[in-house]
Amino acid sequence: MSGIKLSICIPTYNREAYLRNALTYCENDYKFAFPFEIVICDNASTDGTQQVVEEFIARGQPIRYYKRETNAGAAANVTSALRLGKGEYLIYLADDDMLIADAVADTIGYLDNNQEVTCAHAPWFLYDEVAKTDITKFYNVEEDRKFPHGSFGDVFQYICEGHIFPEIAIYRSSALRSAWIPREFCFYPFPFLAHFLDQGAVSFLQRPFYRSIVNSAIARDRPQEGTNDVMTSWDRYRGGLEYFLYMGVKRGAMTLTPETRLKYDEMCKVFTLNRMAVAFRFWAERKNFIKAYELYTRIMWGGMLNHPEIRSFRERLPLMVAIQTLVSEVNSAIGIDTLLLGGFSEITALEGLMRELGLNGKVKVTVKLSDSPLESTAVFVSVNSDREYFVALGYLPNLVFHEHDLSRHIIM
Repeated sequence: MSGIKLSICIPTYNREAYLRNALTYCENDYKFAFPFEIVICDNASTDGTQQVVEEFIARGQPIRYYKRETNAGAAANVTSALRLGKGEYLIYLADDDMLIADAVADTIGYLDNNQEVTCAHAPWFLYDEVAKTDITKFYNVEEDRKFPHGSFGDVFQYICEGHIFPEIAIYRSSALRSAWIPREFCFYPFPFLAHFLDQGAVSFLQRPFYRSIVNSAIARDRPQEGTNDVMTSWDRYRGGLEYFLYMGVKRGAMTLTPETRLKYDEMCKVFTLNRMAVAFRFWAERKNFIKAYELYTRIMWGGMLNHPEIRSFRERLPLMVAIQTLVSEVNSAIGIDTLLLGGFSEITALEGLMRELGLNGKVKVTVKLSDSPLESTAVFVSVNSDREYFVALGYLPNLVFHEHDLSRHIIM
């Protein structure tokens, strides 16, 4: 045995400023009564990552540092960080997030006292690092729950009813060794949970021990992989749940009949639709209304006709989708450098909206017919009968738009 109680596993790549921030938290705040280590796996960074790590090693931080010669991708680097940990327990830490040290210590104590538990999950805080305040928890746990080995049916019911995401956990190293992670079609936390439940008990604790920094003091608008998952991974969420169910059935912990299959399919569907509704809101807030509308059609077909994530956008969604469709079509057509607005007396507000929705800055907006060659001009008319007029002048027929062309298929 190494004698190390906890390995804090940090994968990183070309993020020296964030890593320095994360290691500063480690240095200042992570005071444990047990031996711990920080395992850093560097995916062939070309910035000053190695120098940052060496600074903290020189100051006495218990860091083991590994650097690849070539980038192997994010999944391999996460796996590497966990595999290289020597601790009795392991926890993943993103290079731009932070742990809550006393809560981590309490969770380690819980695991020491419950040797049958293979991993302890908890909700995590979304944290504003600028204001130094917790914004909200990603999900809620009403009371500490321990599920015995193999209780797949009860755990599935629990994660669906509570909309639980088992992403943040402290893992018992002896169980993690065989808990490989599906990487493509099944969102990994659900299969991972199944693998741990197949080896022993699993727990969900009330108290968060992790902070996901959503408003960073380093860069306020940095991209976050977790956000990308929320916006795109609803079908992978379903895949993860189905993987979990498959394993429960194959282990004999769940009975599969035509009736139970329908019940579980409905639970997977509801969970997935709720995640799609959150993705809808994220896309709408990012002003990508075309993608939001695509999700809207699927959510409506799924039967969630008045989902709260959608309600506030419903009234303005058709107009936004129509204008953004115009913008997208103009941007996509090679050689178009002018958008002529025919029959509009005041274009300032309309042009402002189109710019807001992504109209290429190189495309000039005008009301004058003679500004640009016909073949490099798209036209948007306010009166449908004007369309034939502009086509007769020689403008390209499929680049002369009326509102009806843009909105007839937006059905609310």
